[in-house]
Amino acid sequence: MSKNRKDKKQKREDVQILGPEDLAHLDVDEVLDLVDKKALKKNKEKKKTQKPDKFEHYYTKNPTSELTTKILNLKLKNDHEYTFEAPSGVYGKKRVDRATIALIENMEMDGRRILDIGCGYGVIGITIKKEFPTTEVFMSDINKRAVDYAGKNAKDNNADIEIRHGYLFEPWEEEKFDMIVSNPPIVAGKEVWMKLVEQSKDHLNENGTLQLVAFHNKGGKRIMEYMKEIFGNSKVIAKDGGVRLYKSVKED
Repeated sequence: MSKNRKDKKQKREDVQILGPEDLAHLDVDEVLDLVDKKALKKNKEKKKTQKPDKFEHYYTKNPTSELTTKILNLKLKNDHEYTFEAPSGVYGKKRVDRATIALIENMEMDGRRILDIGCGYGVIGITIKKEFPTTEVFMSDINKRAVDYAGKNAKDNNADIEIRHGYLFEPWEEEKFDMIVSNPPIVAGKEVWMKLVEQSKDHLNENGTLQLVAFHNKGGKRIMEYMKEIFGNSKVIAKDGGVRLYKSVKED
């Protein structure tokens, strides 16, 4: 069969035939309305099968997705409560995730200068500052929208925090910290979280600690092993279901 004949056959198959028995009981306006509804249904079905032109993950530098926000509440075991405005295009838009909560409630406080790297809209860093007011807290993220809302949430929660925009430690080239914490962006690929571990050592003071949280069987085990490779030590300091909180100490 020729291509033209195939195309004509396909067009005929796409047309829905309405016979006299379908239209006999309808007046002119009802017939027109029926045709409009059939056309609308067909258009909707086509839209459902169309693939999005572009996919953005939360590690995107400048999200272009439509901005929507959601108010999220976080209640800790000590009954302290915090409220955050979570924007679309940023990790944790629907809820404060289990791994983040596990880090907040189980981290071991080491020193005074603390960096929350890959801060998202600020849950970890803001909560640390509120729970431990004498600390100096710093936050950064590659996602500009995340940084904007981290600043907004810090202000709304009356938390005095320095927040910068940039990739990993680029905003902190000359800075060192006593403690670096993160719920690392595993979906961004191993190159990212490996650099995070490597560069953390250069930005920690002596006896400073790196504390990372992840699902152990979804990339966390590899992170813990790499922390040991870089720091010479690593251990699990907390477990919550499949979530583990890992800690390495800069000993040299």
